[in-house]
Amino acid sequence: MKIVAALTDPTHAAMAQEQGADLVELRVDLYEGDVVQQVKDAKAACSLPVIITLRSAQEGGRFFGTADEWMERLEALIPFADYIDVEQPFAQHAPEIRNAGKKIIASHHAGLMVPLYILFVMERELRAFGDIPKIVVTPQNNEDIIELMSFTQAANKPICTGVMGSQFRHARALLPLFGSEFVYCHTGDPTAEGQYSIGEFVQLRKMLGV
Repeated sequence: MKIVAALTDPTHAAMAQEQGADLVELRVDLYEGDVVQQVKDAKAACSLPVIITLRSAQEGGRFFGTADEWMERLEALIPFADYIDVEQPFAQHAPEIRNAGKKIIASHHAGLMVPLYILFVMERELRAFGDIPKIVVTPQNNEDIIELMSFTQAANKPICTGVMGSQFRHARALLPLFGSEFVYCHTGDPTAEGQYSIGEFVQLRKMLGV
């Protein structure tokens, strides 16, 4: 059960490590100014593995552009990353990222619940270009949560699953118990509604004994 500190502020990298994060995610689509220097400083400020994410507007971020423009924005940042988050529309650039020696979190964020059989199809498609598929859905009821936990348990590993929204935020704590690799938390401003803070999740992890 690894805690990812999803940073809306790259200067929080050292604080995230102190609070108990296992990795940091730099949400570069949210940053302004000299992003390369901000990423470089964040990498130097902590010893944790770094995920660099340029999230598209279609999946809840602030990047508007083509796949080639996405790669152009990331090119100078790749040397500072351990993982690059790659959405399916940008998968054509996965070979370049692999050639740079970086691992890929192949992600998909859905604003609705996805049927179980589609989850397995999605896993295969994401794993075809990524090292860790990340599938985040928006459940509508408890039955959806049970289905998502069943998928997480049965899916090939590693896998990362999650939920959007605050109504079923408890699923963020449950899914790692069924095999989800990461749980995304915050140090200040959440990058997504319903996120736990790092401090909250460290306490949950202790109470759960995992």
